[in-house]
Amino acid sequence: MRSERAELQGVGSEKVGTLESRLTGCSREAFASDVWGRAPLLKRGASDFGDVFSAGAVDELISRRGLRTPFLRVAKEGAAFAESSFTSSAGVGASIADQLDDTALWRAFADGATLVLQALHRTWEPMGELVSALSEELGHPVQANAYVTPPQNRGFDAHFDVHDVFILQVEGSKRWVIHKPVLFDPLRDQPWTDHRTAVAEAAANEAHLDTVLNPGDVLYLPRGWLHSAQAQGDVSIHVTLGVHVWTRHALAEQLTRAALALLREDATARHSLPLGTEQLESELDFVRSRLLAAVAEADVAPQFHRGRRNQGRPAPLGPLAQLAALRNLDGTSLIRLREALEPRWEGKRLITRVGWLDFAASDVAPVAALLDGQDCTVADLGVALAERLLRAGVLVPAER
Repeated sequence: MRSERAELQGVGSEKVGTLESRLTGCSREAFASDVWGRAPLLKRGASDFGDVFSAGAVDELISRRGLRTPFLRVAKEGAAFAESSFTSSAGVGASIADQLDDTALWRAFADGATLVLQALHRTWEPMGELVSALSEELGHPVQANAYVTPPQNRGFDAHFDVHDVFILQVEGSKRWVIHKPVLFDPLRDQPWTDHRTAVAEAAANEAHLDTVLNPGDVLYLPRGWLHSAQAQGDVSIHVTLGVHVWTRHALAEQLTRAALALLREDATARHSLPLGTEQLESELDFVRSRLLAAVAEADVAPQFHRGRRNQGRPAPLGPLAQLAALRNLDGTSLIRLREALEPRWEGKRLITRVGWLDFAASDVAPVAALLDGQDCTVADLGVALAERLLRAGVLVPAER
């Protein structure tokens, strides 16, 4: 087998973030220039992930949190289980038919099935914090799934993902076999199932990387790289951080939609085509020229930023704590910007993941000073402005 790719090391001028400190060991700049979207990267002993996930967390989520589908799916040897085989009603007061049945899941797991806890960033707070920090650092949306596999079993055949992944080995060990893509940089509507034959043929060839991940190891795979994995001598728990990358194709789609919207207002573009087909070539030339002009004129930055905001969520907000903060508000109260809001100014309008607010010119500077995430007192901001921002869910109480 080919030797494992050398681990990259880098020293960046920016402060150390999640990417460097917990996942890759190299700076954001080194990762961006040498690895991102290009090739796998293996980092041994990247971090101890016990603070973000564990076997105890698996048991709690499955048996005590009342999770419903699709927060969990089950698979064995490449085949997914029907949801009805591991869900049931929760009984009096919670008679919802698709809550997880822990007994059914135990039996499936004991029989060799892999349990996949999906959207873990929405159900397990420490993972949510890690995902939020990584998403902000990368500038692309991130999700987290946990894969719990019994010894010597596998959940899925060789396949590729349409998003980049960071594979975090939490407990146990798992052997990963990686092959080069049969389709480089697949889009979200180009799944591996459309290339089953090519994937199977490629997976039968010599691997690009064949390695065992142990607790603390991290493997980065760009979208399109083929992979399969099998647990070794103990239960394996790994977390996959899926990076749903924005692509040039996505920008092209937005530009096209914006250009067509402009052409709706162009009377010459709305004109009927001539009778017959004799002038088709000249009409195509005319439309091309008008479309290119519209593309050049279109501004998709607002739509792009809106799309990014809509693909993530702000940090959790407790309604009771928020109400208490409002009721006890005085000049000495500590407040701070709610995390993961993706704030952005458009003139005197502040746009965030929880909506937008217009401000008087005199309020723009003090509000902008909050966007660096530092705590401040209500007196620094002014009671009326602080109350407005608390009610909007933009500010939250800060711990003393």
